[in-house]
Amino acid sequence: MMGLLRRVAAVLGLAALCWTTGCAGFWVAVDNSSSSSTTPTNDYVYVANATTETVSGFAVGTGSLTAVTGTTYSLGFAPTGAAVNPANSILFVGGNAAIYAFAIDSSTGALSVLNGGGAVGYAAVASMDISPDGNWLIALDQNNLTLDEFLINSSTGVLTAYNPTYYPVPSGATVVAHGVKFAPNGNDLFLALGTAGDVVYPFNTSTGALSAPLSLSLGPASTNSDNALAVSPDSTLLFIARSGPAGGLAVYTIGSGGSLAQVSGSPFTAGAQPYAAAVNAAGTDVYVANRTDGTISGFSIASGSGVLTTLSGSPYQSGSGVTALAVDSSGAYLLAAANGGSPDLTMYSYDPTIMGKLDFSTSIATGTDPTGPVALAMTH
Repeated sequence: MMGLLRRVAAVLGLAALCWTTGCAGFWVAVDNSSSSSTTPTNDYVYVANATTETVSGFAVGTGSLTAVTGTTYSLGFAPTGAAVNPANSILFVGGNAAIYAFAIDSSTGALSVLNGGGAVGYAAVASMDISPDGNWLIALDQNNLTLDEFLINSSTGVLTAYNPTYYPVPSGATVVAHGVKFAPNGNDLFLALGTAGDVVYPFNTSTGALSAPLSLSLGPASTNSDNALAVSPDSTLLFIARSGPAGGLAVYTIGSGGSLAQVSGSPFTAGAQPYAAAVNAAGTDVYVANRTDGTISGFSIASGSGVLTTLSGSPYQSGSGVTALAVDSSGAYLLAAANGGSPDLTMYSYDPTIMGKLDFSTSIATGTDPTGPVALAMTH
């Protein structure tokens, strides 16, 4: 009931803002340019900036990032999550009351508002992800109680809401909703719930049905926190960015029905406050963003066992308060967004001679600093 009251209050607040200011005012295109130069190759990254309340887009070129005309929008709210559908046709951006949608121009990456600039769905988004078939959007709600599930209209971006799902919480644990992630095969959905650990739902991509969940507890009154998730391309390994005294990068094998078994040696030592994770396209290396010390730790993944080995040169320097990681559609680059800036968005290439090692490629501001980036959404 409390979650429902919060949801209603948030929606009413958004409606009041629209009444007094006009919702159309949310969608103001802002000119943004870059000194870099490249030809767009349908490889784009979109950045949700909480401080400036904007979303901005960049074309990924050979060692370059270029701001794409028509991709920076003033939102009128602080975004908390973003996701691109597998068809690369729609960008969804969520905040603390609603979700909005933008059409992505297939030739330029430019954005245009959908649904007349109105919300396409209502949820207080802590994190969101889209199923690999592109049919379902799942939002982990800020109410620390529920998952919000939506069926996606692939033409309009409008979301049809299903009944919220109340996930289980271990006795004595405190939930802090951090992340939601689909396995690439679409069979499982994972939730990172801070000190309350994690939840796994087997998922039916045909119906959107969530089966009986499995819980991964960190223990009552835990001082550790599971902050973010990544899954190997073959859907056999789950990686968890875990902060706290027993933190690091935790690794689990994914079994039948979403069952998890911890890999020997897990969690593997990372930097201060692991906060995001990403696996390279080949599934051979995994990276974790360390928010407090502004670095990225890199590990090679042993085939079969999932055991991690620290990569040469790790940890790698990144921006202040590095918050989000993503791999571009070509698989050639890792991108990192830093909530504290210095810089806002950094792109790394993979060393040509030392497997998995990150080499600085370029960086760029995501607007007029400080922008406060909180989330990345990549084309696929």
